[in-house]
Amino acid sequence: MRVWVASEDDAAEVTRLMLAFRDWWGRHVPADDAAAAGVARLLADDGTEFLLASPDDSAPAGVCQLRYRYAWWYDAPDCWLEDVFVTEDARGLGLGRALAAAAIERARERGCRRVQLDVNEANPEALALYRSLGFDSLQDPPGGNLYLMTRWIDPG
Repeated sequence: MRVWVASEDDAAEVTRLMLAFRDWWGRHVPADDAAAAGVARLLADDGTEFLLASPDDSAPAGVCQLRYRYAWWYDAPDCWLEDVFVTEDARGLGLGRALAAAAIERARERGCRRVQLDVNEANPEALALYRSLGFDSLQDPPGGNLYLMTRWIDPG
């Protein structure tokens, strides 16, 4: 198994996998050309990384996106594990676990104090994977579970 940080030379593979993730969700946006432009933009951004994974020396069959920002509360960078996707034919080979573990290691290398993510409860496999890697919904100091909340803004 091989996991690596994508470079600009990997843009086509990152785009291919991110579009497959979009399709898996049954979504129609972003359009293919906008997705490719977005991947190129993110690959050029020092605050974003994509990791790619392959079960061998073949084309990548998994991708994850990491976003970094400074966290005032911890006087250190934070990492947001934005997306993890493995193609259907490569599921069950451990690529998702390898990508998530590599994401934690990349965050550690960049000095991050925490890695956060969101996961849909309708995806119990992903939820179990993240829990097995030490992710939970506890907050320090104690006081209840954290909720990821979203407010969508209509571009109007």
